[in-house]
Amino acid sequence: MELLTNLSPRQLKWIVTGLMLGLLLGSLDQTIVSTAMPHVIAELHGFEMYSWVFTIYMLTSTTAVPIFGKLADLFGRRLVYLIGMGLFLIGSALCGLSQDMTQLIIFRAIQGIGAGALMPIAMTIIGDIFPPDRRGKMQGVFGAVFGLSSVIGPAVGGFIVDHIAWQWIFYINLPFGIFAAIILAFALKESKSTEKKSIDWGGAATLTGAIVAFLLAIEMGGSGPSEGGMKHFAWNSPQILGLFGASLLLILIFIWIESKVKEPIIPLQLFKLRAISVSSIVGFMMGMGMFGAITYIPLYSQAVIGTSASNSGYILTPLMLSLILSSIIGGVLIKKLSYRAIVMTSMAIMTIGYFFMSQMDVNTSSLELILYMIIVGIGMGALMPVLTIAAQSAVGHDLRGVATSTTQFTRAIGGTVGVAIMGVIMTNNMTSGIKDIGKNFQDIPADKLEQLANPQALLQPEVKAQIPEKLLQALQGILSDAITSVFVIGIIVVLIGLVSAVFFGKLRMPKTEKGEDAFKAEPDLI
Repeated sequence: MELLTNLSPRQLKWIVTGLMLGLLLGSLDQTIVSTAMPHVIAELHGFEMYSWVFTIYMLTSTTAVPIFGKLADLFGRRLVYLIGMGLFLIGSALCGLSQDMTQLIIFRAIQGIGAGALMPIAMTIIGDIFPPDRRGKMQGVFGAVFGLSSVIGPAVGGFIVDHIAWQWIFYINLPFGIFAAIILAFALKESKSTEKKSIDWGGAATLTGAIVAFLLAIEMGGSGPSEGGMKHFAWNSPQILGLFGASLLLILIFIWIESKVKEPIIPLQLFKLRAISVSSIVGFMMGMGMFGAITYIPLYSQAVIGTSASNSGYILTPLMLSLILSSIIGGVLIKKLSYRAIVMTSMAIMTIGYFFMSQMDVNTSSLELILYMIIVGIGMGALMPVLTIAAQSAVGHDLRGVATSTTQFTRAIGGTVGVAIMGVIMTNNMTSGIKDIGKNFQDIPADKLEQLANPQALLQPEVKAQIPEKLLQALQGILSDAITSVFVIGIIVVLIGLVSAVFFGKLRMPKTEKGEDAFKAEPDLI
């Protein structure tokens, strides 16, 4: 089943509009909810479960990405996209109707499943309806829409909860989502196929189990406090080792199943293609660096520099604006330069930005942080369209959905792993620093100092006001050193991505589509 490519300019405009709306809604929902959570908890109670509102969305949306990508190849982009949009809208409506936190968490899971279809299939459709010479520009624009959601999400969420009600952070999806679905239902045309398709149920089940077990281990691992309903266990505890072991076992079973079935969820032969294997590695490293920055820059800004909580939602705006601009530029440059040239340059720029961040201390100004964020954002933005184009251009129409979703999936998993590793390093350095200064503040009980080792204490004005000035300065210095050590890890993972990009060789965006020979051996192009 293929999309009809003889579309009029008017049809293309409508399709792009519908896809952009869907992509904006799916990505916006990751940021808009955080602003409203204090209001949600005040009404629904259940503070002990608040972190699961975010975790369950991440679990289900990440797990759904590769599965929806394959289903789009089997049964058509339009049908699978509309099913995903339908699940997303049903989940949104139910979230707004939630009467307690348990219901909200269950309905967020449904919403996350639907969201897992929106971005990868939107990117796949763009690869279908535009020829290679226009594909780069459009992928850049769609990458910019993803960045835009991070900029406007907190502001939109804050406006809704202040002037309407928290339920409308979910209800607002309904009119725009329905409009986008109607547009695509009528404007997006596909040829009919009578070929009987088979679904790899075993592969879907084992992949889902492996991802859920792995992500739960990442989320629950560590010795941090058990708060928000998320209980933590030591990394070497039976619970965490059991989850990692179960994930590994399921992955091995998944690989065995994929080597046997007719229509595997992720065809293993995809990774024989240089463009896809290298894009996956670079995307994983990019995810580690990108989500690490997004997670820990706001913490540094608030706890060390002293940015007010009311402005916390806008801290990352410089990074995201530069990411948006760079994404568009990267989509244009891909017609003129090789994948390797763009990716290595982007990774080098990210490395420079992370290096500057690793040198920050308690005397770093807001202006300096803004400059460093802009540098990192410029490096990140160009990578997004290039990695997607590289994967899409390596295969024909029948595998474009799974190829696109695979690269986005590896980036998401990289982000989750990166945040977990960086969190462990930051927490260990913070705890070690607290122990070192204990001898200088012997008049303060040891258990009180341990409580202050939690960076959240420095984000609460009422707690900060009770801390003696000298101790506060010492704690800010320790936290500054702990967070900058995270950016050192960022340098390492980005450099690994930079070296990996060498193996793109001379590959660049082709002028014609890949066909049946997509899996023929590639020449040595390094």
